[in-house]
Amino acid sequence: MVADIFRSLLRRPAGLISAALLGLLYGMALFAPFLSPTTPSAQNLDRTYHPPTALVWQDGHLCVQLYQLVDPSTAAYQPLPDRSVPLRWFSEGPSYKLFGLIPANRHLFTVPDSHPIYLLGSDATGRDVFTRLLYGAGISLSIGLIGVFLTSLLGLTIGGLAGYLGGWPDSLAMRLTEFLMAVPGLYLLLALRAALSSRFPSDATFLLIVVILSALGWAGTARVVRGLVLSLRERPFILAANIIGQRPWTILFRHLLPNTFSYLIVAATLSVPGYILGEAALSFLGLGIQEPASSWGLMLGQAQDIKIFMLNFWWLLTPGAAIILTVIAFNLLGDALRDAVDPRFRLPGK
Repeated sequence: MVADIFRSLLRRPAGLISAALLGLLYGMALFAPFLSPTTPSAQNLDRTYHPPTALVWQDGHLCVQLYQLVDPSTAAYQPLPDRSVPLRWFSEGPSYKLFGLIPANRHLFTVPDSHPIYLLGSDATGRDVFTRLLYGAGISLSIGLIGVFLTSLLGLTIGGLAGYLGGWPDSLAMRLTEFLMAVPGLYLLLALRAALSSRFPSDATFLLIVVILSALGWAGTARVVRGLVLSLRERPFILAANIIGQRPWTILFRHLLPNTFSYLIVAATLSVPGYILGEAALSFLGLGIQEPASSWGLMLGQAQDIKIFMLNFWWLLTPGAAIILTVIAFNLLGDALRDAVDPRFRLPGK
């Protein structure tokens, strides 16, 4: 099934491009410490609201343009003519743990400590926006994957059991899903997060957001899986399995639930943007990831400052563009996967 889906995806340029873009984004998030020239918490109060640093080709080397602060009140900088420093490739820099496990201090590029580089500018405390964007991708993108995994697992298990067992377990599960789907999710999310906002550090906040989003999102998946199981259990191959005496759990987990995976793959892909936007909304409102950690939503929330909006608009554009690209890519990939697994949407002659 996976090979067929992959071959069908190759015939859909939009889905293929989206998959490549998402692979690039997740790769950048995974290798963020190596790709970043510094750490997300490194501050330089002499370079607050620095504009994006220009790269120039000089004497056969790619160099970083140097700037001078000319008006601290408006954060106005001007480039210094003929003043630049060369980039140092694969050089030593701040220590980090790659994948959270492997100690390392090599970075893709660095500059001398006295000449910081800001590819996307700096924030109110002189932190590199490019570095924070890469580190923030790890949080924002992983929340989507982990949240969808938990949602799919809960929906598959509860919906599958409800559809196969029937009776009071089915009624109880459906009443629970109806209750969850009737609850206004955004307001409940805000209330729960606000009630617990002062009790958890950033790591625990990350897990809390994932759990809350997953607890609110599994009901729809469970109802669809239940419907699929109800239709599948009347198929001849399931009736034959009952006749030959296969155990109920074997029928459920070996025959029924695997036949819902094609739906789950598509549903999970289309659900990831909701989790990313949910985290972004919470962090934007100050109820999600907190300093000194970084996420795309937190960066957007910090960009609400009118000074940033008027003088440093790129700070708003970078996390906003990252969220928009990710959401569009997941939606296009989900549409392509739906076309690949649903015969009604397959290309003619394929």
